[in-house]
Amino acid sequence: MDHYAALSAILDDRSSCRQFLPDQVPRDMIEQLLQLGQRTPSWCNTQPWQVVVTEGPATDRFRKALVEHVQSGVAPSPDFAFPGQYTGAFRQRRKDCGLQLYDSVGIAKGDHDATMRQALRNFELFDAPHVAIVTTEADLGVYGAVDCGLYINTFLLGAQSLGLAAAPQAALASYSPFLREYFELPDNRQVVVGIAFGYADRDHPINQFRTARETLDNVVTWHTD
Repeated sequence: MDHYAALSAILDDRSSCRQFLPDQVPRDMIEQLLQLGQRTPSWCNTQPWQVVVTEGPATDRFRKALVEHVQSGVAPSPDFAFPGQYTGAFRQRRKDCGLQLYDSVGIAKGDHDATMRQALRNFELFDAPHVAIVTTEADLGVYGAVDCGLYINTFLLGAQSLGLAAAPQAALASYSPFLREYFELPDNRQVVVGIAFGYADRDHPINQFRTARETLDNVVTWHTD
């Protein structure tokens, strides 16, 4: 398989996993994944990412503490502002994704209790045995965050190439002060995202749907003269 075909296959197969098996990923395989991440390009080769990775009982302790924190009613406080609103095509794509997700697990429109329960699954890490917390250096500003976005993409594709599954979760970053305190991170580290990862429960219905992608005509403008 040539490089283009290999990358195309990885992109076609990858999706955000929302239900994991309990099996631990061997440490050497996690290190392989992290080594792939280190090949990510960055602005002036600053490599702004720092990553906290949990395994074993540490993941369960963190999961329990995070859920308790969220359920305590404390207000979200992300280091990076979430979208103020979704309009037009962006709103429609978000809506379509949500409807697919809820339909896959039998949540009816208007069932707010079931919807809230599904939202809480984010903080339960979808039962993943591992989580990676990706942070950037505050002084590097938006470009540090952009570079971390590139790192996240390398992580996701790397996981797929190793037969692993992953779910990038902005929901975890919405409680950045808690993550900083829990993992004893310095104040100059800003939380970009958390990534739950492990082995996918491929039989679970929530892992069966796939989101659509726009055609090039809707995202590319050509200038030829």
